[in-house]
Amino acid sequence: MSSSPFVRSTLVAYATLLLAACGGAGTPAESTAPAAPAAPASVGNVVTGAGFPNPAPTVTRNWGQLPAGRTWGTTAGIDIDPKDGNVWAYERCGAGAGGGAGGGAVDCETNKVDPIFKFDRNTGAVLANFGKDVMVTPHGISVDKDGNVWVADFSVNKAKTRGMQVHKFSPKGEKLLSLGIAGKAGNADGQFNQPNDVVVGPDGSIYVSDGHNAQGMTTNAAIADGLKNGDTSRISKFSPDGKFIKSWGKIGTKHGEFRTPHALMFDAKGRLWVADRGNHRLEIFDQEGNYLESRYQFSRVSGFFIKGDLLYAIDSESSPISHPNWRNGVRIGPVDEDRVTGFIPPFEREDRNQQGVAGEGVAVDADGTVFAAEGPNSFVQAGGAYTRYSK
Repeated sequence: MSSSPFVRSTLVAYATLLLAACGGAGTPAESTAPAAPAAPASVGNVVTGAGFPNPAPTVTRNWGQLPAGRTWGTTAGIDIDPKDGNVWAYERCGAGAGGGAGGGAVDCETNKVDPIFKFDRNTGAVLANFGKDVMVTPHGISVDKDGNVWVADFSVNKAKTRGMQVHKFSPKGEKLLSLGIAGKAGNADGQFNQPNDVVVGPDGSIYVSDGHNAQGMTTNAAIADGLKNGDTSRISKFSPDGKFIKSWGKIGTKHGEFRTPHALMFDAKGRLWVADRGNHRLEIFDQEGNYLESRYQFSRVSGFFIKGDLLYAIDSESSPISHPNWRNGVRIGPVDEDRVTGFIPPFEREDRNQQGVAGEGVAVDADGTVFAAEGPNSFVQAGGAYTRYSK
């Protein structure tokens, strides 16, 4: 009978401690001086978050200035500008907790306002606002090293003339490139079926995570039906000028398979991280799609951010049904270990059975201030599209 990765990692840790206590292989017998005391480890419950320190306890709800006459909508993405350290994000043109996704009554097609924002990270003042008449339901956002803004659009308008694409904008809002076929969902090469996120690799190649439906496929029969119906859960790679190169992954639970690859980011080693939300894990690949390793202690991850040697992973989706007992919030830990060392608690919601709710996107600025992008599960409790957690 195979054990879970969590159990295996725990057994390895205990074995290491036992070996150290017994002297370890190769330890000189004459070395009897007492060892220096180890630095205190963070002791907490990885499931509930209890006992872990909170590095950003000051909560500012409804953060960011909204242009006059507008109402905040939900979101799922947020990022930090690599040049000036300010915050890029989007909101779904006033679509609240009950609308927007799938071309609902309110989205960026029916309410034609600019969904993409750049905020001053300290004051929340709007520094840029653009993107009108391009998207239906923005979903993922990232900023490349040159300051260009990339946004995925995972919905389709009623006329099927817009959506299911990824767009590149200049920092001033000029549309520079679009990937996918406007208004056409599909699983052919270069086509998208609900793209979730986009990121640019170290060499300028473009990576898109595609497929949002599989997180709800909880049986083998459901997965088989999804595959039969042409649903996707994959990563597609494009050249810097937008030419399709390759894709990998499908709906499933093995490494290299996904049940909704919801967010993407590269680390300092040039490895591509994927939030495999339905499988409750983070998967790590090289730039050609070869599987390297996984993280399991960060729960049902919707979004994540890597800052230096720390990983910040936000869980918006754990619930009494989808992931019992696991509390929502931001789990923090070392990039090179599957270990949680900090936790930012969620907002409370009665029907979540003390599990709470948190946003879908997360970003961290140079001062360690944490910004959350609030999705449909947390939008009401947060009071707006963005929340700021500071020291």
